[in-house]
Amino acid sequence: MAVTNTSTTCDGFFMIILTTFVISSSFFGTSKAQLNATFYSGTCPNASAIVRTTIQQALQSDSRIGASLIRLHFHDCFVNGCDASILLDDSGSIQSEKNAGPNANSARGFNVVDNIKTALENACPGVVSCSDVLALASEASVSLSGGPSWTVLLGRRDGLTANQAGANSSIPSPFESLSNITSKFTAVRLNTNDLVALSGAHTFGRARCGLFSNRLFNFSGSGNPDPTLNTTLLSSLQQLCPQNGTGSGITNLDLSTPDAFDNNYFTNLQSNNGLLQSDQELFSTTGSATIAIVTSFASNQSLFFQAFAQSMINMGNISPLTGSRGEIRLDCKKVNGS
Repeated sequence: MAVTNTSTTCDGFFMIILTTFVISSSFFGTSKAQLNATFYSGTCPNASAIVRTTIQQALQSDSRIGASLIRLHFHDCFVNGCDASILLDDSGSIQSEKNAGPNANSARGFNVVDNIKTALENACPGVVSCSDVLALASEASVSLSGGPSWTVLLGRRDGLTANQAGANSSIPSPFESLSNITSKFTAVRLNTNDLVALSGAHTFGRARCGLFSNRLFNFSGSGNPDPTLNTTLLSSLQQLCPQNGTGSGITNLDLSTPDAFDNNYFTNLQSNNGLLQSDQELFSTTGSATIAIVTSFASNQSLFFQAFAQSMINMGNISPLTGSRGEIRLDCKKVNGS
């Protein structure tokens, strides 16, 4: 079972076209209803194509970039909603979410976001928000990797501050119990189906040793490895991530098709080949409602693709800033005028 030993970064956290769906203002307040698929049709009609082209170029030299970009969107939306706060650098008044535990030395792809934004500013100055860039980039990353496409709702505006403390407390952790992770999804009005579907983003990308080494030698203080970890995979990972090593190794989240977006993530869970504790818990937590969902997605890729696309739409609708709230950042790394 091949593993890779390179740098210390992590990726995380998709052709069915969803062209119709119902938007209910009962989700996340009435602001959700202000997002729409044609928001830029008159002001930046090529926005989606510009995003896609930039990601295609990035994929030529970095096969991981798609997974990295969708992880930025995920980590952004779970903190203050989908407002691109994760993109802000430290400043006199801002403690960057980039330095929060879930993101420090692991969140990546910021340079590609900047390249997308530069291309959009050249075509349509001051029009497309950084938060919409993340939403569009996620869809493009998934569809370019063999996953589904979906109609991205647009019209988000960018936040004026970051929330480092919120990033530390609200983003689901790979070391948490399934019940804790479920609570974090519930807090942003995402359900168990969303949890399992969005976890399927781990069908591509990489993870560093520090995100799964807790399973390899002394799981939960037992003195033994995690019993839900496939023994062949365990042996490979113990070589990659020795007990007193540097933690610099990385390996694929999906052992079988590491750069393709498919449903193999779920079949991996059925053979105890989930890399992260939080992944394997979806199938190995006795009595959990997630087991049946994993089983259905493992046996039916089309069902997974449809569910994933809808759950991405749901996640993208977490507390967006619309109307006159927030701003359209000219540089995604800083608020305007700073």
